[in-house]
Amino acid sequence: MTPLAVTMGDPAGIGGELTLQAWKTRRNDRPFFVIDHPARLASLARRLGWDVPVAPVSSVGDVAGLHPQALAVFPLPERPDRQTTENDARDTLLSIEWAVRFVQSGQASALVTNPITKSTLYEVGFAYPGHTEYLGALAQSAQPPVMMLVSPQLRVVPVTVHLSLRDALKQLDCALLRQTILTTHNALQTDFGIAFPRIAVAGLNPHAGENGTMGGEENDIIAPVLADCIRDGLTLSGPLPADSLFHARAREGYDVALCMYHDQALIPLKTLDFDRGVNATLGLPFIRTSPDHGTARDIAGQGRANPSSFLAALDTAWIMAHNRQMSTSQNPDPVFAHGIRRRLVRQTAFCDPQIPEYSAPALENSFPASQQRREVLRGAQVPKKTTKT
Repeated sequence: MTPLAVTMGDPAGIGGELTLQAWKTRRNDRPFFVIDHPARLASLARRLGWDVPVAPVSSVGDVAGLHPQALAVFPLPERPDRQTTENDARDTLLSIEWAVRFVQSGQASALVTNPITKSTLYEVGFAYPGHTEYLGALAQSAQPPVMMLVSPQLRVVPVTVHLSLRDALKQLDCALLRQTILTTHNALQTDFGIAFPRIAVAGLNPHAGENGTMGGEENDIIAPVLADCIRDGLTLSGPLPADSLFHARAREGYDVALCMYHDQALIPLKTLDFDRGVNATLGLPFIRTSPDHGTARDIAGQGRANPSSFLAALDTAWIMAHNRQMSTSQNPDPVFAHGIRRRLVRQTAFCDPQIPEYSAPALENSFPASQQRREVLRGAQVPKKTTKT
């Protein structure tokens, strides 16, 4: 596999020292490079007293051979008066844009992003709520990307993300929920190697609405979408009360918990494993992960930052890229690889009639409908062929 591409992140934050620490604890069979200023990282390593040789590279092809001896850095262009807030913001964005080009061209297997300070980026015209939405725009994704948080004990996906609770309630609808389910299901198959994913879906209201007495979203939006998806072969459960969805026994029954808003998803994950959470973006044409924390400017440059989440992001990116590569090579048929028919995102009677029908590619008509494929589309286990000995 090609190396991982790591972005600079906020130069005033802890991204630089996380990258240095990652190289100190490196695995030689999992090379990575960072898009940054070599002199900045070399100076930071000296100041912290860390023995991290920094080597500029002009070709990603040199990274794998260099990785055991030095941290490979693809240099950003030098700017006059570089250490200004405006130039730092522009370097942050340029690092992301170049990293996306590397993964889209196949020169890098996956993208790992260091934390950014969005308020600084807004000053130079950044027009996105966060990393996830910006990457979706750079990738020109047909559908909005989905944010998954991953830890050794739990995976969660919020249906609505960086919105106030009031605005999240306005955004939640049948089309968004269905598309989030589809994207999550596909990613669990292709990027996490789970052939038949089990998705638990939380209700929005206390007690999952208590049969409509505490809110109607479960009956009007969530349950109808789940019933429709189950008919198409997905393994789903819900809507389930969120307050009993995350204890140890409950977590044994699903591969991911789909939640209706940001804190409903992130509070349980960060409570269970604050230091090792990873943010993985689903639905992009490339793999992207990041540590599940911010820039920590208050401790930047002191060598105190805990690298656990960043190291987990590197490991997760490598595993996801490997799984996607294996899925693509073993299952070149897009219908098989995506696991279910694209008609899952069609418009149905119980959704707002103002939402236009999703016109998906006619993938099913492009390939012979073998018995095995039909069984996979229905979510059934297909017996393996046996050979006589």
